[in-house]
Amino acid sequence: MVLKELGESAYRGRQLAEWIYRRGAHGFDEMSNLPESLREKLSTNYQIGRSDIIAVQRSKDGTIKLLLSLKPKTKIQKPKTQNKNNKLDTTECVETVGIPEKGRFSCCLSTQVGCPVGCVFCATGMGGFSRNLSAGEIVDQVLAVQEVANRRVNHVVFMGMGEPLLNYEATVKAIRLLNEEMGIAMRHLTVSTVGYVPGIQRLAKEKLQATLAVSLHAGTDEVRRKLVPGMKFRLREIISACKEYLKETGRRVTFEYCLLEGVNDSLAQARALAKLLKGMNCHVNLIPFNPVSGLGFSKEPQKAIRDFREVLENVGIQVTQRVQRGADISAACGQLRSKVKHQMSKVQIKSQK
Repeated sequence: MVLKELGESAYRGRQLAEWIYRRGAHGFDEMSNLPESLREKLSTNYQIGRSDIIAVQRSKDGTIKLLLSLKPKTKIQKPKTQNKNNKLDTTECVETVGIPEKGRFSCCLSTQVGCPVGCVFCATGMGGFSRNLSAGEIVDQVLAVQEVANRRVNHVVFMGMGEPLLNYEATVKAIRLLNEEMGIAMRHLTVSTVGYVPGIQRLAKEKLQATLAVSLHAGTDEVRRKLVPGMKFRLREIISACKEYLKETGRRVTFEYCLLEGVNDSLAQARALAKLLKGMNCHVNLIPFNPVSGLGFSKEPQKAIRDFREVLENVGIQVTQRVQRGADISAACGQLRSKVKHQMSKVQIKSQK
């Protein structure tokens, strides 16, 4: 569309897309197969808008975590990532994670700056909500991870900061860009939601072959309301929407369940969850809690996880247990952003003394 407005041929658009999405170009001057006059036009009127990498953490297991400072959405102006005290504005920062696994390299993407849902065990929820990301800002996270890791991402999960289905248009546009422009197979894309029913229903109508992952975290509405206060839909409403997604797409739904010691790990919760899901083509992914300072939750003992899992498997539900990655770099959503914000706060306090 941009090059069409400039009176250029369609193949120039394909060249531009190749530079942005396949080669991760930061500026138009890098695009050596475009005429100099066209590069000058593009530079005058547009910017690519790649984020700045503010911090990089590397785990012993190969996981990398990036804190990105976002570029402004408007054309040709200086980034607004510094405040009047010349300090980084963390309200314009998001996290993304690269996870090496056998035969694949996954990227965990954020879709919002912060999150409005406020799950009580999530570090992102502690930081509040600033705004939605654009599709370009979402896709840029994959480019940043590839650049730092020097490795191509071939799996993507929308499981970072924010609720993807509350930023629906940008999320779906990003899915299509990742698939069509970056060549990531649709079945290697996973959208995670905490159970926003209208979004699940709308996504079902798209008939995309992406995987839907739904974070339940409870077997009863009473417990779920305490853990996920910002999402008011009842569990049976969520399950009904998931069955609709399965019917429309033929894609099995994954249910995520973060186990919190003494909160949602009882056998009664397991039996309630089993009753909800029995007979449905789905699988449950049990997630050991990644400790977050200040939240007061504890990591689940392995025996309790095994007992919980056994209840589900006894009624024919397929269960997996997520392998904890990046624990030594605080890889849970929102932790790096909070850490940087805290460090900045201490520096500012010292400077005022």
